[in-house]
Amino acid sequence: MTGLKTFLDSLLEAGVTRGDVPGVAAMATSGAETLYQGAFGERELGGGVAMGLDSVIAIASMTKAVTATAAMQLVEKGKLLTHTAGFGYEIWNQEILDFQAATGSPSTRTRTLASLKTPLLFDPGTKWNYGVNIDWAGQMVEAVSGQRLGAYMQDNIFSPLGMASSGFRAGLEMKARHATVHLRGDDGRLTVPKSDASMPTSDIDTGGGGLLSSIEDYGKFIRMFLNKGACDGDQILRPETVAMMSVNQMGDCRVEPMLTTTAALSNDVEFFPGVEKAWGLSFMINLGTAPTGRSTGSLAWAGLTNAYYWIDPAQDVAGVYATQIFPFADTLSLSLFLDFETAVYNNLS
Repeated sequence: MTGLKTFLDSLLEAGVTRGDVPGVAAMATSGAETLYQGAFGERELGGGVAMGLDSVIAIASMTKAVTATAAMQLVEKGKLLTHTAGFGYEIWNQEILDFQAATGSPSTRTRTLASLKTPLLFDPGTKWNYGVNIDWAGQMVEAVSGQRLGAYMQDNIFSPLGMASSGFRAGLEMKARHATVHLRGDDGRLTVPKSDASMPTSDIDTGGGGLLSSIEDYGKFIRMFLNKGACDGDQILRPETVAMMSVNQMGDCRVEPMLTTTAALSNDVEFFPGVEKAWGLSFMINLGTAPTGRSTGSLAWAGLTNAYYWIDPAQDVAGVYATQIFPFADTLSLSLFLDFETAVYNNLS
């Protein structure tokens, strides 16, 4: 894999040199070994501190897969059921923005229990939308386990997997490795905001988007799925549970484009236009081969800060990539991620 490392190092470093991203860290893995890992650029533009594999990042909605893992561990013990939901986020739904304005309801970004009480957009199970449903699943984990969600994850996911840089709150040591979320302006330039909102503070542990983590840590998490729930002798999830999480759970519904209502936080979002996508527990599943080489039936999702991952059991490969930029689906960062993924597939032996 020496040739792969040289090529990917050059690819990611060129993205930083062009100014596409301030800093980037990425990793690709099989079930047995790390295929690639590298980090380039700075944690904060102009700050002089290098981005690293251990840099602490706000992984936003990449939290959802971790919360789903926690919930499914309890399902294995006969404690919970799966769900359908008709919730949404105001970032991609004008109706919710209008409701919040009319009622004085808090934004979902406030990470409070009250912020999760959004109205249904449609009857559960009749359509797909992207919203606060996994936040409610996290609240269910707390109710059933008797622990805060972060404490449950620490005991049952992070500790067994050796994810030492993951949690809903950062101590001093994690804060020292924190990467700042940057803003892409209308002129295409990146700037450092006056205040950084990427270090979560909230009343609750928000299972839909509140975790901090690192590329090193999240790589361990996605590798566990390639190994059917196993890690170093521990069985984080049963193989049959991983299989259940990895198949379409939404019937004939399909993932639809997410049209932004809040341009500062997200562009319009559609991964692989022309390829049908469904949803598992809690992953997007491409129902055809992706142009990057990703196999039909692979699992994937992303975080609002332009962090992305995929899991491809058919080819025994997974990858995770992170920059820290708003808005989501940033053209330059997303293109760099897709180039990274394509290069990994082109170099599989």
